Amino acid sequence: MRRLLRRGLSSRLVIGACGCVAFILIGGSVARAHEIGTTRVSVLLQDRSYQIDIVTDATALLETLEASTGRPPCSDQGCSPQALLAATDDMFRRRLKVAFDGSDVSSTTEYFVAPQTDATAPGVATVRLSGEIPRGARAFTWTYSWTFASYALTVSTNGSETPVTEWLEGGQTSTPFVLSEAVPRSSRVGVAWRYFTLGFTHIVPHGLDHVLFVLGIFLLSGRARSVLWQVSAFTVGHSITLALSMYDLIAVSPSVVEPLIALSIAYVAFENIVLSELRSWRVALVLAFGLLHGMGFAGALKELGLPRSDFLTALLTFNGGVEAGQLAVIGAAFLLVGWPCRTCAWYRGRIVVPASALIACIALYWTVERLSS
Repeated sequence: MRRLLRRGLSSRLVIGACGCVAFILIGGSVARAHEIGTTRVSVLLQDRSYQIDIVTDATALLETLEASTGRPPCSDQGCSPQALLAATDDMFRRRLKVAFDGSDVSSTTEYFVAPQTDATAPGVATVRLSGEIPRGARAFTWTYSWTFASYALTVSTNGSETPVTEWLEGGQTSTPFVLSEAVPRSSRVGVAWRYFTLGFTHIVPHGLDHVLFVLGIFLLSGRARSVLWQVSAFTVGHSITLALSMYDLIAVSPSVVEPLIALSIAYVAFENIVLSELRSWRVALVLAFGLLHGMGFAGALKELGLPRSDFLTALLTFNGGVEAGQLAVIGAAFLLVGWPCRTCAWYRGRIVVPASALIACIALYWTVERLSS
């Protein structure tokens, strides 16, 4: 009976592992390390005019426009991305709204596409809307429906040194921004919750590389004490460099940081194959790797921007969201394999070693990919 139960459990684990492998391989081909959204919108409100810059992934925007129209926006195969976007101007305007006091206004539209820096990097499109602010207008609102992800809307007024950032979902209308008064601030609780959520989603589901690193930490030993030592060291490490980077006290190019992050994942996975117990120097290495990952987190957070008025609140809650995401990964791993299987004789041979080898292979692939980009 025990043999049958073990076989049944083993079969389920194999099926589950295959599913995880498929998910990782599929996700690895499309996921990037530090994406929360590919769209940013900045608004400058001057005395009598406005300028709005939408910065987004050119390829993704063109594909969405083509799907909406049901036909290519330009029949000439030699059309540039900029010409393709200009050809869909009428369609593009239908899913955005620039409004003052609730009434739409017409805008002049310009399209710019920055060239790709390499074959794998997406081109960046900037759509610039400009126009006159109606006389007597008191409030500005914005709606943009060409993205399904969260994006940052930053509004600056003429002469203001503290722009306000509001996070919106695709299709959501912004809070009215009063023109004749100081730009309204989001509540501290609202800022804290937004950046906590962004920190969590930066790990689950967007941070596949960080997820694999945390799983590598977990796999060495399923005992709570071993995992706690490593997670604590990793937390201290990435908290230090995240804070230093956000205060501009250190700066390292992503072209250096990203390949090293991938190498750190590969190293931890390889070490899981040759070691079966936690060593003191492993904790020190995880601390050092945490310093690397913290600079990666900072790169993502700088792209998002932090509100100047609640800078520390946003920084701390983003870091808290990252920690919650890591704990969620460890908790799921413990419930799925750690708790039911850790004491089994075959746990290391059937779970730890194969999973670590797979993580190492993926991380080495990322290393090569990032070095060549």
